[in-house]
Amino acid sequence: MASHHQHHEHSGVALADAARGALEQAGEQWTEMRSDVFSALAQQDRPVSAYDVAEGVSALRGKRVAANSVYRILDLFVRTNLARRVESANAYVANSHPGCRHDCIFLICDSCGKAVHIDDDSLTGALVTAAKSAGFADVRPVVELRGHCADCS
Repeated sequence: MASHHQHHEHSGVALADAARGALEQAGEQWTEMRSDVFSALAQQDRPVSAYDVAEGVSALRGKRVAANSVYRILDLFVRTNLARRVESANAYVANSHPGCRHDCIFLICDSCGKAVHIDDDSLTGALVTAAKSAGFADVRPVVELRGHCADCS
């Protein structure tokens, strides 16, 4: 939504291609397992746990995939901006614009669990400035606002 520049929201095959490009640009390999994890995550319409993703990948591969393996891949995806972590729910969502870096602002519905990610670096800029003034470096703001979405209110 509000940010200092416009970016393109990807979906489907274009999202997977953008994610692969962003991961490779970060110096990482796009393996079959990473592709399957990203696919399982991107198919979800709300934040999901690593266990949910592991179930999706297990179904896709026809064999059980350990949640620990999925956690490691999801952590890599968060570090490389392919996914976002909803801290309060210990859940993940695919980043629909993996080439862009913004601070996370999530609007989370207490009724249905829907999470909307918005970009507004002007809102989180004050948090980054305050953290840097307190001596923190490499600050990664994650702001979560809870309430009821339009469908549930």
